Amino acid sequence: MNNNQKDRFQTVWKQLTRFFQSEKTHKNARVTYQVIWNLTLILIIVGILGFSFAGGVGAGYFAALVNDEPVRSKEDLKKDIYNYEETSEVYFADEVYLGKLKSDLEREEVSIDKVSEHLKNAVIATEDEYFYEHDGVVPKAILRAIYQEFSNATVQSGGSTLTQQLIKNQVLTNEVSFERKAKEILLALRVEKFFEKEEILETYLNVSTLGRNSSGRNIAGVESAAEGIFGVEAKDLTLPQSAFIAGLPQSPFGYTPYTQKGKLKENQEPGINRMKTVLKRMYSNGYITKEEYAKANAYDITKDFIGKTEMPSEKYPWLTNEIEKRSIKILSVSLAKEDGYEEKDLKDKDLKEQYVALADRKLRQNGYQIYTTVNKKIYDKMQEVTKNYPNFGYDKAGEPVEAGAILIENKTGKIISFVGGRDFKRKQTNHATASSLRSNGSTMKPLLIYGPGIELGKISPGSVSANVPISIPTGGKPWRPGNYGGGSYTGVTTAREALKNSYNIPAALFYMKIINQGPASYLEKMGFSTVTKGDYSNLAMSLGAMEKGVTVEENVNAYGTFANSGEFVDAYMIDKIVSKDGDVIYEHKVKPVDVFSPQAAYLTLDMMRDVVNSGTAASVRNRLAFSSDWAGKTGTSQNYWDAWFVATNPNVSFGTWLGYDTPKSLQGTYNGLEYNKRNMYYWADLINAAYKVDPKLIDPDKRFEMPGGIVSRSFCGVSGLLPSSSCQKAGLVKSDLFIAKYAPSRADDSFIDGQYVSVGSKRYAALPQTPGEFTSGGFMLNPDSFADIGLKYVDDPGSVIPGAEKSGNVVGATAKLNDNGKTPDPLSITISNDKITWGLHHEGDVVGYRVYKDGKKVASINAGENLVYKVGSGGSYYVTAVDIVGKESAPSRHVESGAKKTGSKEDSTKNKDDRAKDKIVNEIKKTDSKEENGSDKNTDTDTNKEKQPEKEKDKETDKETGTDEDKEPAQDKDQNKENTEKENQEADKDQGTVNDQEQDTDKAEEEEE
Repeated sequence: MNNNQKDRFQTVWKQLTRFFQSEKTHKNARVTYQVIWNLTLILIIVGILGFSFAGGVGAGYFAALVNDEPVRSKEDLKKDIYNYEETSEVYFADEVYLGKLKSDLEREEVSIDKVSEHLKNAVIATEDEYFYEHDGVVPKAILRAIYQEFSNATVQSGGSTLTQQLIKNQVLTNEVSFERKAKEILLALRVEKFFEKEEILETYLNVSTLGRNSSGRNIAGVESAAEGIFGVEAKDLTLPQSAFIAGLPQSPFGYTPYTQKGKLKENQEPGINRMKTVLKRMYSNGYITKEEYAKANAYDITKDFIGKTEMPSEKYPWLTNEIEKRSIKILSVSLAKEDGYEEKDLKDKDLKEQYVALADRKLRQNGYQIYTTVNKKIYDKMQEVTKNYPNFGYDKAGEPVEAGAILIENKTGKIISFVGGRDFKRKQTNHATASSLRSNGSTMKPLLIYGPGIELGKISPGSVSANVPISIPTGGKPWRPGNYGGGSYTGVTTAREALKNSYNIPAALFYMKIINQGPASYLEKMGFSTVTKGDYSNLAMSLGAMEKGVTVEENVNAYGTFANSGEFVDAYMIDKIVSKDGDVIYEHKVKPVDVFSPQAAYLTLDMMRDVVNSGTAASVRNRLAFSSDWAGKTGTSQNYWDAWFVATNPNVSFGTWLGYDTPKSLQGTYNGLEYNKRNMYYWADLINAAYKVDPKLIDPDKRFEMPGGIVSRSFCGVSGLLPSSSCQKAGLVKSDLFIAKYAPSRADDSFIDGQYVSVGSKRYAALPQTPGEFTSGGFMLNPDSFADIGLKYVDDPGSVIPGAEKSGNVVGATAKLNDNGKTPDPLSITISNDKITWGLHHEGDVVGYRVYKDGKKVASINAGENLVYKVGSGGSYYVTAVDIVGKESAPSRHVESGAKKTGSKEDSTKNKDDRAKDKIVNEIKKTDSKEENGSDKNTDTDTNKEKQPEKEKDKETDKETGTDEDKEPAQDKDQNKENTEKENQEADKDQGTVNDQEQDTDKAEEEEE
């Protein structure tokens, strides 16, 4: 600096010094300071006031946003945040896990102590790193979210803690608004005040939506995710698995490895990349080491994904559907009762629908545990047998033969197993339960006729009934029930034999004895839910012709009544229902219903034993892998639409049904088996499978025990009364069991001495004019004593005691032949090998034949014997016919003994023509003779054209019946015809001898309508 500059600086400094030291300057400075200070204070005050105003406005705005949000107590919040849907679980018997019921969202609750530490850490590191530090909200995150909102930033971070997310999912909605956010913050603060961090985390882990499982179902909650994605429990998740699940909430259906059909996606990169992001955050937050991070990051998580798995509803469709249906019914009744209604009130359609809908919703959301009675191993085995059974039959009109079966424990009513059908994908109808109603054929007989009849004292096993064609007036066309195959007429039979061989005619006559006492009410006591008012008066009900039909379950369940000594125990499948809190909200209680006395139940069982041991179900015994005390009944419905076999032993009742969904005939052989055998073999295969699983259940050591009050008595086989000496002489004494108070106490008076004649296989009372050479001494049945066997409904009283029976010299007193008023026509005879033969005379009043040699009578042969005479050496022979009043025909042509041939060709031709007159066409021709009461025998075939009860096609008869089980129905011949043919076969078959036996030309009726 030069001197001039220094001088100028000093001059300026002196001026400034003088200025600041000047009094005036001091005065001005004081004034300025005060002004500035005041201005500053004013600015500070204005700032404070402004900030206060802004804060007040903000606080007021926040208050306005949450103004309508109620102040929730801890209990209210707990109820809300814990109110999440949980899928109900189902169990087989003995608490064997079946699976989860079908629902829109599958969820299984899990406690925090049963969740992997890796998973808890992964969720916190990913979703809320300050979870254990904040009080429900993170202020800077909220400010960041507000800034992003006002700045319209493209990235919206949200700023929600786990607590806020929980509130959003469980209490509020997903609506994006300041109001919802304000309420979320307020409620998050209250939740943090009331609940521990572990409680909040546990709830979050249970509510999070986590994509789909390997069945393609939507899942929520980490337990469902762990099981549905990796096939493990949440506590056993590995680090990579935990990271994968923790990453799912950001985009559940984007990151899930499964499609809607449960198949693995082709591209798994999104989910894998998200897993790696989670692992990185876990490492950054110190939850895992560098080594753990590196190892998990390199792990191939795709190898842990389980393949597609079937849902219970796919693997057990009939079972799960049935469980759902029954559970909903139980819950609907329970919910209605909670609201003050009674079960009967649910008959109101609208009210019922209301509670059914409510029950259905609760079943799918409330996480119930449903315990059933179904034995898993037996159920699986029965499905396997059904799948592989080769003998169901032919498909018709695109429909296969369907099947239904059910196994029920007698004492408890537990449904142990069932078969709903053959292919659920084809037909969802459950053929074992309430979905399918069918006619039960002759399986109705023990339930409606024999059981009630014995209970009412009207029937005993030894009760006797006519078993010949009958006609019962109905007000319109008479009802003419027929036996299977149109034959099997035995004259009279006992109730035991009738049930054993499934004779329909005796069953119908027995039913006539009790129908006015309302036997259908017994069906209702035994659980039949479809009995109508019309069923009470319908005669064909006796053969299974219900108006609506019955289910396999109800039909089989009723048979358990006999095994339970007359007590009916309703079948059930749902044992108990437990809430997710462990409260038992339903538990089944057995409520027996008294139906029959122990004596009536036992006698019915004892009769049904014969069905299995030697009757229509005899063939099933050789198919069984074990021996048990079975009692049962076969059945067939109208037109062979339904085939049944139901049987019971001291432990269980089991029944099967075969038929088409659209009724069609099952008749005909398949793999060499008729339909009834196909059904019984199926029954045997199923019960054998069950036996292999649980022998003690299926084959108990004990047998049915006879209770007190039952006695064994001899009786007369044509009346059921105590046998008289005449009955004993006639060889008709039998014995059977009776309830003591209903045992026969009156001596039989059915017989009177008399004479009879025989024509073919039938017997008729002789007239005073009848030549004694053609009569036999015997016992006449007193018609006054036979009203009880249904004689008034019998078409031909003379057929009541046919010669086919071992009935001694017995004939019905009303069975008489009337003279036709003319002399019999000459006979046609033939001779061969020294034997003269001829056929029954075409005129029905011919009772015998006389043989003459050289004009002298050498033999008298009655019309019931073999029509053959062996000639001696030499001589000329002819034969005449003699009618009921002794009129004798002109001689037949003469034949010479010892002749090798019958004569000239001309004579032979003549004889052939003559014999033709005696063939079957003349046999079935009705004679002009009438019965004593003057009524013609009913031969109107049109009466069979009306809808009548079918005769049961139960061909499984024992060897005593002598019938071929595999024959077609048309091949089953009338027993009388068989006996007659047997007699006539002893004649020379080369001469074409025929008999003149009377035949019933009515079409063979079937068992049920």
